[in-house]
Amino acid sequence: MSIENSVRNYILENYLFTDDQSELVNDTSLLEKGIIDSTGIMELVFFLEEEFGIKIDDDEMVPENLDSVDNIVSFIKGKNSN
Repeated sequence: MSIENSVRNYILENYLFTDDQSELVNDTSLLEKGIIDSTGIMELVFFLEEEFGIKIDDDEMVPENLDSVDNIVSFIKGKNSN
């Protein structure tokens, strides 16, 4: 499964409680739309660390990295290329 599909499915199942792919647009702000709150961000971080075998540092927990599916995919790809 691709990074994008894995992240999308996690967000759809755990925050939107659906498997309807049309409910989530890849560039939608998860925070601005109220899809994820601060607790949800922590859960998302734990999921990403476990799913992709990465470590996300405190200073990396910023909207530029975690606020949309597109941002998350780019962030994970960057972490995996290091």
